[in-house]
Amino acid sequence: MQARASNAQTGLKNDEDETMINGKTTLLPLIGYPTEAFKAPLIYNPWFDLRGIDAVVVPMGVKPEDYAEVLKSIFKLTNIPGALVTMPHKVVTFGLVDECSTAAKIAGSCNAILKRPDGTLLGDMFDGTGFTRGLARKGFVFDDAKCLVVGSGGVGSAIAASLAAKGVASISLYDINTESAKGLAARLMQYYPGLEADVRTTDPAGYDLVVNATSLGKAGDPLPVDVTRLAPTTFVGEVVMKQEITPLLQAAQKIGCRFQIGTDMLFEMIPAYLEFFGFGSTTPEELRSVAKLAY
Repeated sequence: MQARASNAQTGLKNDEDETMINGKTTLLPLIGYPTEAFKAPLIYNPWFDLRGIDAVVVPMGVKPEDYAEVLKSIFKLTNIPGALVTMPHKVVTFGLVDECSTAAKIAGSCNAILKRPDGTLLGDMFDGTGFTRGLARKGFVFDDAKCLVVGSGGVGSAIAASLAAKGVASISLYDINTESAKGLAARLMQYYPGLEADVRTTDPAGYDLVVNATSLGKAGDPLPVDVTRLAPTTFVGEVVMKQEITPLLQAAQKIGCRFQIGTDMLFEMIPAYLEFFGFGSTTPEELRSVAKLAY
């Protein structure tokens, strides 16, 4: 065990200090409203304890009408290096930071803010990063891949942005709001001129990757794509987290498709957050081993 003086210098905790907030603790706000369903503290904080990192994720309930003022005040605190942002503030955050990543610009929203040494705020979006990290871990080949993303909202936009960054050949988009899908296609081609992006139907035939980025995933919901048109060679990705094997994934399994469950995106996303905030990195397996939640 390291001496207390050494821990004070490194920010590491002693065993007897585990889970204790003290004057040197780094606070990482998780800002949203309402907070009752927040799961992130049950993943981050056990991992901080495991690694002996003197930091804690703190849920902060902020109503939309107060958000801009509260966010400005939060970053006046000296022991806050950034913030996690969730609903309903992701879109508004985009206009409240000094600079945004390409992923955030394409998505039109941010779910993480980093306070840089000069005090300016950098906004980023990690939903798509978590999704593509999971695909890479499962052996999906991005080069020249043809992708279909069903749903052009916040999550779908973020996933499309990350797929574009990985060098896929084309991204076809579908949304019940056609204008939303067209806008996303335009932004993708603006930032990735070599990418082929267009708006099509939900027919999954001929794609290397099919992504359900809608909320359709409960028993009784209509399927987001015609599963009879899926090929065994197609990789199927899901974002719905309330049910591990959704009806879409059940169908994909029967066909023989490789697939990714919704919670994989969450556990792959957190290492990217940790790196963004300078806490080091980890693996989804380590996070799952210490998380204090169940699905």
